[in-house]
Amino acid sequence: MSGAFDLVDAAFTPPFGLRQRHVQSVLSAWPLRQRVLRRAAGRLLQAARSEVLECAEGVRLLGHYSAQAPGASLGIAVLLHGWEGCADSGYILSAGARCFEAGFDVFRLNFRDHGNTHTLNEGLFHSCRIAEVVDAVGAIVARHPAPKSLLIGFSLGGNFALRVALRADAAGLTLHRIIAICPVLSPHSTMNALEEGLWVYRRHFLMRWRRSLLAKAAAFPERYDFGDLRRFKTLTATTDFFVKHYTEFPDLHSYLDGYAVTGSVLAGLIVPTRLIAAADDPVIPSADLGRLAPAEALEVTLLPYGGHCGFLADYRLRSWLDDAIARELAAIVR
Repeated sequence: MSGAFDLVDAAFTPPFGLRQRHVQSVLSAWPLRQRVLRRAAGRLLQAARSEVLECAEGVRLLGHYSAQAPGASLGIAVLLHGWEGCADSGYILSAGARCFEAGFDVFRLNFRDHGNTHTLNEGLFHSCRIAEVVDAVGAIVARHPAPKSLLIGFSLGGNFALRVALRADAAGLTLHRIIAICPVLSPHSTMNALEEGLWVYRRHFLMRWRRSLLAKAAAFPERYDFGDLRRFKTLTATTDFFVKHYTEFPDLHSYLDGYAVTGSVLAGLIVPTRLIAAADDPVIPSADLGRLAPAEALEVTLLPYGGHCGFLADYRLRSWLDDAIARELAAIVR
């Protein structure tokens, strides 16, 4: 296990009615809550300007940069969303607004083919495209120098954040802190959890992925004609098809192994990292935490409740995560 592993954090005890894992997961993404979070992030959004980052091999990624007043920044926080989310997802805006209020510049990065960026790159997104994310984070930190730099990722974005941290030293990238929230640990386990768990998560990702692929085909009709995507009834079947036809991986198993962080993967982690997980996460099995390599730089907080990236603290649906992130920010500027 990790260098420090907190089984329970007593600071997060939601009301009884919010303790069920599906309640936490589904309510956190409730459309009405998303609108409230966007309004609350008004200052962050007002300060934002869009930037296209040029990465290796001609890859371009879009992000949104919100800067403090000149000379006032305590650091820069780069935020990474989850699969089929985007830089404007509610949890990104909520965390970003808290970072901005704490005196940090904020850069909300879109992965390839997320956030209506399907026209920027001809190749399809897949979860093993780590090199371009390392390039993008490096470009952000170089373009916007700040006293401290940290990377915050949610779900698949948390997985990317961990993998960026592993490559930071070789890339000449200085990161002072990583916060990975409910990160994908074993893609095999997550795929199984989605296929065998509550149907609402499977349907959510299938619908969003199909919509994204249709947008990609519309952007590059000469290259992509996916046919009727409804012929694939499961995430496993859909992923298997795209791995075999649109990636360099020979099969689904090799592809899923390609972005796993279990086993010995995190043994070389040197960037101070806080991993926050929920024991009741319906998407990321918490048992996979026991499969992480020991690393002194890694601190794991496993909470009994929270669902998947929920952590709703009260009936106003405020997120405990924002307070946890604020504490991490305060710690690195002391």
